[in-house]
Amino acid sequence: MLINTFNDLITAIQTGQKDIIITRSILCNYSILLSEGVTLTGKPQENGELPLLSFQHSDGIGVSANNSIKNLNIDAPENHKAIFNTIVQQDLGTFIFENLSVKGQVSIITRVGVEKTNIIINGLDIHAADARHYLEQPQKYGVNVLQGALTIYNINANADSLVSVSIHNLSIGRKNAPVSGSGVFISGFGDQGGKTEISTLHTKAVYSNGKIPLGVADYITAGVFVLYGAHAQEVITDGEVITYGVNDMVLDVWGSVDNWTSNAPVISYGPSGVGFVNFGIVKNFTVNAPLQTFGLGARGYNQYDGTVENISFQSIETFGDGSVGIQIGKKIGTLTVNGNVITHGSIGSSLVKGVYFDLPAYALSIKNGGEAQSITIKGDVATYGDHVISYVVEQGGSPGLLTVGGKISAHGQDSQQEKIE
Repeated sequence: MLINTFNDLITAIQTGQKDIIITRSILCNYSILLSEGVTLTGKPQENGELPLLSFQHSDGIGVSANNSIKNLNIDAPENHKAIFNTIVQQDLGTFIFENLSVKGQVSIITRVGVEKTNIIINGLDIHAADARHYLEQPQKYGVNVLQGALTIYNINANADSLVSVSIHNLSIGRKNAPVSGSGVFISGFGDQGGKTEISTLHTKAVYSNGKIPLGVADYITAGVFVLYGAHAQEVITDGEVITYGVNDMVLDVWGSVDNWTSNAPVISYGPSGVGFVNFGIVKNFTVNAPLQTFGLGARGYNQYDGTVENISFQSIETFGDGSVGIQIGKKIGTLTVNGNVITHGSIGSSLVKGVYFDLPAYALSIKNGGEAQSITIKGDVATYGDHVISYVVEQGGSPGLLTVGGKISAHGQDSQQEKIE
């Protein structure tokens, strides 16, 4: 059914039309709710532009079960949901979101009573959203995680509940105009309970800013976050991932990932924003571009819980007091850096598991309990701050087989090359 006015759109929904085609841009006076099996599609106008559905003071499009939304521009208020799910039933079928440009959050949250959901996304660009105020927030390690512009969250505690996810060509925010909150947020119920299974998570550029006040230690966000209860077979970030705010991780794992490949820069601009944080189980993690952080206590790579079998970086460089290059506190497999690990900072405050600590900007730090099979750094290990140690191994820590192709050097006042306890 061809639609070009809001009244006709409401009539089509109320009369049970299953295939609704939007032919003109429409201002919607309130949210629209699609019943089960309805497909909403935009038809290109005479100049090739897709129609715009606008929502003035409300959420946008509610989906129920087996719905598709394709080829549309959707303009909801930034602090509202552009797309959201509405009903509880055992099987929600498949949601398909394809070729959409969106303002507002895209949110699928499954609750008690929902046992099965399949989500397919291909070509979703969320250019603006503010997801900071939603109260469904995972909690662990002394912190809550703010939701993202794209939020997929299974909060049904039943271990048999499963949300299946496939995502291709996802873009979030704009450079220097990030979304507020996390960028990509995908979670299950917890370490036990309902699961979320991700076959593929493929992103283009992601830009996010949690806008968390400096000194607040119990909230974090991430540009791309695979949370507990979520397992990803493959994560690919083909665009740069940049976070701008306090406690804004760039790439973060609390769940499990088989293979994660980043083919573009990983950058943090805010205090205590870490390039890659792994508290989960990761088999293979590769960054084929520079990882950089700019900010107080903004570290490069942290392993404080969980493990990784094989991890590789092109290079790691931090600019800020307390900004450690690499810090390992648990057992991992092989770590390779094809270039340099360099820090430019002295001692500064940094967020660790929900608590701020003063840390020197070590280049490579192995904590008590940290252990690697092997660490290979093909370039230099260097620090350029005062009162720091370039390479430090605490008692109870072990780097395994360490190979440094360049030099280990310390260039600041009262700094030293290495300390092995």
